[in-house]
Amino acid sequence: MQFLIKNNFPPMARTTHNKKLSALLLLAGTLLPGSLIAGELTQYEANYDILRKGERHGEATRELKKLAENNYELTYHSNIEWMIFSDSRQETSQFTFTEGKVSPYHYSMLRTGTGPDKDYDIKFDVENKKVTSSTSEYPLKCEWTDEFQDAISYQVQVREGLKAGETNFSFPLVDKKGNRRDYNFEVIGTEMISLPIGNIDAVKVRRLYDNDKRQAIAWFAPEMDYMLVRMWKGEKGVEQFEVQMNSFTVTSNSVTP
Repeated sequence: MQFLIKNNFPPMARTTHNKKLSALLLLAGTLLPGSLIAGELTQYEANYDILRKGERHGEATRELKKLAENNYELTYHSNIEWMIFSDSRQETSQFTFTEGKVSPYHYSMLRTGTGPDKDYDIKFDVENKKVTSSTSEYPLKCEWTDEFQDAISYQVQVREGLKAGETNFSFPLVDKKGNRRDYNFEVIGTEMISLPIGNIDAVKVRRLYDNDKRQAIAWFAPEMDYMLVRMWKGEKGVEQFEVQMNSFTVTSNSVTP
């Protein structure tokens, strides 16, 4: 099945388009669950604009594919150019999904641009309860937990929690050096937001930090199977960047060759 949302309309046509979008999203919400096999994740490709103070400075793509039975791959690729700053990165997470639980087994990061480059892999050995990194000859010295997530797999688990009606989330992540970091989130409400694809009702989720210097808020659309449609990050109340969805495609649940 293919489901596509885009907004390529000229300005004068957008008002009419936005009036029709809510009905279109409602149709998507009724089609998505019924068209998928129970217990499987929706495969999709989503594209985003990266903004700073309302001006576009980059783009990003998030894609979820099914690899095999209960095995999936999530990729995130972004390119940012702002004054003398540049950042290009690709993150990939391979994980199993069973009974609503996301369990990563391989994560990779490749980043180039201003500042130090990054290129490393992290592997989660569930059977032997070990975490290994391409930057270390030996397994990382971190206490194993079956709740481990990687730097992007936790986003899939957040969506599953929202579908189940959860309002608080906590995920332990481990970095390439074996340091554990706990990511904590809470639902702070719902609101209608305006995006390039139109006006969308969304669940608003805030990341909880140890101090008030950093802020991060994400919006997920229930009518689009709780897809991430917007993200805002700031420091000391000043915006660092904003990400807005500009197109979204749902693909079939066949296994990727």
